[in-house]
Amino acid sequence: MKYIFYGGLVSIIVGVMVTGIIVLSGNHIAHDGQDRSQSRTYAGHQAAPIQPEQKESTKQLYHCPMHPTYISDKPGDCPICGMKLVPIKEDGQSSTGSVAGQATVSISPQQEHLIGVKTEMVMKRDLTPLIRVSGRVAYDPELYIAIAEYRSAVANKQESLINSTSLRLRQLGLSEEQIKQLPKAKDEPSSLLLPGATVWIYANIYEYEIGLVQPGQTITATSMALPGREFSGTIKAIDPILNKETRSLRVRAEVANSEGLFKPEMYVDVTINVALGNKLAMPDSAVLDTGTRQLVFVKTGPGRYEPRQVKLGQSAEGYREALDGVAEMEEVVTSANFFIDSESKLKSAISTMGSGHKHGTTDEHR
Repeated sequence: MKYIFYGGLVSIIVGVMVTGIIVLSGNHIAHDGQDRSQSRTYAGHQAAPIQPEQKESTKQLYHCPMHPTYISDKPGDCPICGMKLVPIKEDGQSSTGSVAGQATVSISPQQEHLIGVKTEMVMKRDLTPLIRVSGRVAYDPELYIAIAEYRSAVANKQESLINSTSLRLRQLGLSEEQIKQLPKAKDEPSSLLLPGATVWIYANIYEYEIGLVQPGQTITATSMALPGREFSGTIKAIDPILNKETRSLRVRAEVANSEGLFKPEMYVDVTINVALGNKLAMPDSAVLDTGTRQLVFVKTGPGRYEPRQVKLGQSAEGYREALDGVAEMEEVVTSANFFIDSESKLKSAISTMGSGHKHGTTDEHR
């Protein structure tokens, strides 16, 4: 009986051990198959399970308002000046501008109201610059003698003298057409010596005004000796040679003097009316002139201002002729543009520093 009992017990123990071995073998095979499956997945470059770990979230960066080159990835105080660091705001749009050192600026309606932003349309206008210069009633014996000699040379058909006196007259400011008309004129140019029905007024314009003044333009003359009176005239000639000391050019205008009020060498104030025509123009106040370039800020959307480098022409009545850089009906900032310019430069500096080395980040100290 004992042998039968022990034989049954041994059979039970052996059966349990075999069952355990089978179970363990099955688990091992299952794990091995799973590992192989994962190995095949990685070998096939299917990295979906770890993709969330590879994607880096955009970190909030902070900068010092007074020292934009200091950028940190955590809030705190600026180690340079102690000011509280402020978040660098991203508006989700590209801020890279076409002007070096400047960036497009986004401003909230509250900020616009606070700093007083104003804009005005770029549009075509009739521009009429007024050139105001000092002048005098001419007493010019030199020109009188040159005219008399030329007339005499023409009357006597003295070719050599005609050529020399003609050259002298051109040096004194008379045009070829005016010189040709001298022999046909019946009156003597005595107004160059004594006042008559007309007088000559000489006015000096500066070098930068030369391109605006032409024969045929109208002038207005006034004098302290004749308060309340205005006299109109026409520009007849412009000297061809610049005065090297004063960097100015003499303009000669003929003015009616029927009452004989003008006297030779009397000082007068002269206004030259220059009609430029219908030109694309913007307010003077919109232009920021750095000395090397001229900038404006164009409103491209609600609260969004883009820096533009512009090319400008003549100035007249508070407006500047726009030659390049802006289009008709675009809005330009005319007030608070200095504030916007400062923000534009700051944003550009931060953007430049942010794309390179960042000061104060925790990675520096690891």
